[in-house]
Amino acid sequence: MQNQKAKRVQAMNLIIFGPPGSGKGTYASRLETKLGTTAIAMGDIFRDAIKQGTPLGKKVESYLKSGQLVPDEVVIEVLQARINEKKSGKGFILDGFPRTIPQAKALEKIAKIDAIINLQVPERIIVARLSSRRICRNCGAVYNILYLKPKGEGICDKCGGPLYQREDDTEVVIKDRIKVYEKQTQPLLDYYKEKVPFVNFACEELDMPPEKAVTEILKGLKKLGFNTN
Repeated sequence: MQNQKAKRVQAMNLIIFGPPGSGKGTYASRLETKLGTTAIAMGDIFRDAIKQGTPLGKKVESYLKSGQLVPDEVVIEVLQARINEKKSGKGFILDGFPRTIPQAKALEKIAKIDAIINLQVPERIIVARLSSRRICRNCGAVYNILYLKPKGEGICDKCGGPLYQREDDTEVVIKDRIKVYEKQTQPLLDYYKEKVPFVNFACEELDMPPEKAVTEILKGLKKLGFNTN
């Protein structure tokens, strides 16, 4: 029994859920550093595959250019390739996948999920965060002019690229995106509650430092018996 527990805490395969603007990408990248896991964001995978011109990238691009959703089997194929490529032995953190029950069931065939990180953020905070968000046109790095400012105004710290505001980062569109997320994600949360433990992290502060949020998430994982050192 002791060996089984040791094996369980050695690696963590996690999924992070949260509405737009909840900090999924920011927290996942910091958890990646803290835990030694691999943060896997599906949006980044698609962009990288298209940029590199891989066969999978060309397949994904053909769907996107025609205005179609990328089929689940293609998404799973892309994800499987990234998991194999980035395998660190310490697991991964999925951001942006799965989005449907069929995707969750397909994921079970390629990896065991150990825990869910569920970010709970009020609508007022999400609206304030997203309306002040800025993104690098070159590398996709995300900033916030309220509390995650770049060192130089309008310039990315990582690559020096220009920062811009997305057209859909307006209050009306943001509220619609939250409704879509809640409708889409609640069935997934219900599905996983029957299968794996949850770390529920509630944020009530607009300018909560990411490090503080990550510390609380790590405490939650530790309570579940995972080695977070």
